[in-house]
Amino acid sequence: MIINISKAKANLSKLVDMAYHGKEVIIAKNNLPLVKMVIHKPQKKRKLGLLAGQIDIPDDFMDENEEINAMFYGDKP
Repeated sequence: MIINISKAKANLSKLVDMAYHGKEVIIAKNNLPLVKMVIHKPQKKRKLGLLAGQIDIPDDFMDENEEINAMFYGDKP
């Protein structure tokens, strides 16, 4: 179902209910489709440490490199 935005404002509850029950609802402006209403699907919780033990980060990872600093900041007197 394609509905213009002015009518969608007046019938929002009805449109939300239709989308919730699986109907395709597309909101248009000047008969140009803009958005599609879909049911919200919560994301799964993120699992921390997913790559634990699979990545090796060197101890000097955060150390500064004088050559790179010179490229960014120039040689300091």
